[in-house]
Amino acid sequence: MTSVKEFRVEEPASADSLGRGAFVFTDDYSVFDWGKMPDSIPNKGASLCAMGAANFELLESEGIPTHYRGVVNGADVVPLGDVVTPPREMAIDLTQVPELPHEGREYDYTAFHEVAGENYLIPLEIVFRNTVPVGSSLRGRAAPEEFGLDYADWPDEPVDLPEPVVEFSTKYEESDRYLSRDNADYIAGKADIDDLETVAREVNDLVTEQAAAAGLKHEDGKIECLYYDGEIRVADVVGTFDENRFSFEGQQLSKEVVRQYHKRTQPEWVDAVDAAKAEAKAEGVADWRELCERDPEPLSGHVVDAVRDMYTAGTNAYIGRELFDAPSLSEAVETIRSL
Repeated sequence: MTSVKEFRVEEPASADSLGRGAFVFTDDYSVFDWGKMPDSIPNKGASLCAMGAANFELLESEGIPTHYRGVVNGADVVPLGDVVTPPREMAIDLTQVPELPHEGREYDYTAFHEVAGENYLIPLEIVFRNTVPVGSSLRGRAAPEEFGLDYADWPDEPVDLPEPVVEFSTKYEESDRYLSRDNADYIAGKADIDDLETVAREVNDLVTEQAAAAGLKHEDGKIECLYYDGEIRVADVVGTFDENRFSFEGQQLSKEVVRQYHKRTQPEWVDAVDAAKAEAKAEGVADWRELCERDPEPLSGHVVDAVRDMYTAGTNAYIGRELFDAPSLSEAVETIRSL
């Protein structure tokens, strides 16, 4: 797993009831599925917490069920608007997360759902795309004409899609893979795949509108959901600069900035990651990291500062509030452009 947030359980979920707990957001980051990188980005965790909380509260106001309960402020759980300093903890309802048995890259979803019953975190990521940015995995899996685009090849700039595209990928496997609709339906278990797509499109619409109000363009993103007693609820964290890609005046604003920076400045490590993933897939090995011949190097201080300002200035703009001590979004973007 490559999560950069910690998990606190206060009351565990059972077969027939939700539990309670919290996400504790760290300043760690992960790119290329590596897991925790050798450095951290100050205020990144609080940025994700605030932006995610704002989106959950918007979803709840539109009648879309979620696992969100509020942000943690001392001993209290409160709405985001009640805090005066950036929060780092988000209170949530908990569902069951059964083990996913596997031998190498063969995963047993039947066994997963035998334990999951009517209360489980759906083992899928539901991806929605409004554009196809540079770096999008879609460019390597499909041709532009498949989406009604009049290009022979993908151009070297972001491309707007005529209609949002929804895809499904695995969540708990060592390396994510995109799925056919029938395969995704099987992996989803009792959760209906059409309902999952509907929820994803609703979330996409809401985040797109919120971003536009802040002068941001929402390019793509993903959600995770839980299934409880016949209902799908949005889970994990929604609409942040880690889960989604945004841009401002043509400049990418998301974790993709860090990903592309590593491609430019540490190409040998990126190539080693790709080679290890390919070798692991060929040999049926689940953990590709043990096959990687290089480790990543830390970022330079000025890069860490620029990425910190991207997260905090972007969050201020998105939530419409100066929650962080940060430069204006325009200033932060100009610094990012110079990296």
